[in-house]
Amino acid sequence: MPEIKHNLWKGKTDGTPWMHKTLIWLMRWTNLNVFYGIMALVVPFYMIFNRHGYRSIYSFFRDRLEYPPLKSFFNVYANHFRFGQVILDRFAVFAGKSFNFDIDNYSLFESLANSDKGFIILGSHVGNYEMAGYSLVSKKTINALLFGGETRAIMENRNNQLGGNNIKMISVQDDMSHIFLLNNALSDGQIVSIPSDRMLGSSKHVNCMFFGEKAKFPTGAYVMSIDREVPMIAVFVMKLSGKKYKILVRNVEVRQEQNFSKREKISMLASCFASNLEEVVREYPTQWFNYFDFWKQ
Repeated sequence: MPEIKHNLWKGKTDGTPWMHKTLIWLMRWTNLNVFYGIMALVVPFYMIFNRHGYRSIYSFFRDRLEYPPLKSFFNVYANHFRFGQVILDRFAVFAGKSFNFDIDNYSLFESLANSDKGFIILGSHVGNYEMAGYSLVSKKTINALLFGGETRAIMENRNNQLGGNNIKMISVQDDMSHIFLLNNALSDGQIVSIPSDRMLGSSKHVNCMFFGEKAKFPTGAYVMSIDREVPMIAVFVMKLSGKKYKILVRNVEVRQEQNFSKREKISMLASCFASNLEEVVREYPTQWFNYFDFWKQ
């Protein structure tokens, strides 16, 4: 079973290509609950040997959600277990297994997908965002920005699965050339998907209130939305049970009754996203997968 690194985890699943291919092969012939059971036994070792990740998520439950010590400890275990399930579910899709999705506010996504204009989807490291690519299907191409270098086995399976749903993956480049690709996609009326809850790739940010304290949120998606005059939505994919997920589609917009400056619009859009994110995390606290001090990133 692949190890998942927590320290400022940037989207890379640890393990060799051989391990990943073997896991996918086994999942074709084995009930997914067997792997969940193994994960339940493995989680305590993650908690023991990955002290940095443990301390940061424990602090989140204690300091941000104000849980008592024992409740915080059990929620740390539940959080690690849920994270393991999310990773396993991604491999399960590669192995051909299916999941059930309930979509809240689907009409918002559908109306944008059926329009001639491009739009932006904001993602986050909460729940299992990748699963949105298997259920929110559009005739428009979805250009998904990705961080980190996954193994060839994972990338090939992602391409096979997501490519069939008209999703094109774009990797972050050091020369920032990915920005031109995303802008061109929006100009062509396509969809752009961007992770928007971590300071990766660029230092440009805006401070938003998040769980009672200001935190940094990257500005790239909001600048792109304003410059290209395209709408934005936030999508959260939350695991409910073994094979069931709930997709939450939320609007991210600026009030139009006043003439705001570009800087004000950026701040308002980021604050709207941060508010939606906090609401979702409070409802699903064990699916918050940022294993570092988010407020000091």
